[in-house]
Amino acid sequence: MLYDGDQQLHGLWSEAMATRQLTSDLAQDGGRNAAATGALAARLLKPDTGARIAMIETGGWDTHTGQRGRLTAQLKGLDAMVASLQAGLGPLWADTMVLVATEFGRTVAVNGTGGTDHGTGTSAMLFGGAVKGGRVVSDWPSLAPAALYEARDLKPTMQLDAFIGWAVSSHFGVEPERAMAALFPASAKTAAIEGLVRV
Repeated sequence: MLYDGDQQLHGLWSEAMATRQLTSDLAQDGGRNAAATGALAARLLKPDTGARIAMIETGGWDTHTGQRGRLTAQLKGLDAMVASLQAGLGPLWADTMVLVATEFGRTVAVNGTGGTDHGTGTSAMLFGGAVKGGRVVSDWPSLAPAALYEARDLKPTMQLDAFIGWAVSSHFGVEPERAMAALFPASAKTAAIEGLVRV
């Protein structure tokens, strides 16, 4: 409502809200919004626009109930978004790195409503032609009850900021120490994880 009477900002705000709606839930509209989001990101990353980095925040991942069906739909949406991004970038995909991460984990055990609650350990994924992929990088702690963190969560074995720090530093040709200090000042002395990106 604040921008309704503003000729300059009303159109920009409306466009921003429409774009945000695309990423509100990747499962929405059978994944069509997810594919549209990937296509939009590809257009923004074309060389003539000058953009080298895009960040997409998506919703719908908080699966406290009915997780099996909801998570399946979300992952299909994520797949559609990345596939659409790859198709839209064409030959640029060979030099692209896509990082998928979350700010929280899920509990190991399913709760009484068929979902999981907020946990500690989680996973992150790298996609793209620039990624040295086809593998899992982890010190797997196992899901045995004695190996769980606080008897409920997957035990973290590496720091997410170290994972992100190395991926970004090697992809953009920046020293890992400099990237860590700039991106994660509180973790500046944390060693970055090597070998994630083709160099």
